Amino acid sequence: MRCCASVSERVVRALAVLALTLVALRGEADDGTIRYAEIIAGEDGYVVNADIEFELNPRLTELVSRGVSLHFVAEFQIERPRWYWRDETVLQRRLSYRISYHSITRSYRLSIGSLHQSFDSLDAALRTMQRVRNWRIVELDGLEPGVSYNASLRMRHDTSLLPRPFLVTAIGSSEWAIGTDWQRWTFLAGGSR
Repeated sequence: MRCCASVSERVVRALAVLALTLVALRGEADDGTIRYAEIIAGEDGYVVNADIEFELNPRLTELVSRGVSLHFVAEFQIERPRWYWRDETVLQRRLSYRISYHSITRSYRLSIGSLHQSFDSLDAALRTMQRVRNWRIVELDGLEPGVSYNASLRMRHDTSLLPRPFLVTAIGSSEWAIGTDWQRWTFLAGGSR
């Protein structure tokens, strides 16, 4: 009679628990929606415009008002459909956001990449972050004219950048996993200008 499970059985059990946890976390992150998304050919290249909706829960609102920075990421990708194999990923882009509160000035600061802007309220900072405009994703000659592409966009709270004490709490908690599901659409690339 065995008193302990073998090493391989324990590894399989641990992997199964990890897989179930990841599936649960992925399903809980769909609190928001993307109301509008488009790709436009501009003078300098293709740009993305989008309107995104989600709300911070009271726990995250309290954290940011106490000085903990919240990090968000907008993720975008373009794929070319292929009938003979999986779709080809043409490009992937990420746009990082950080919202923080400064108690001395009593203002909220929104950082988008290396650009910073201050706001009197958290709601104003969130509204600005959720309105993506003129996000340049690729040069005009980066996509073939007349070819149909699949585009995908989402925004989510990046819990991996939380301070360590909060990171432990965030694992497996739906309070921390806010964001949108992938919004997918098809667009036809235009010609060069």
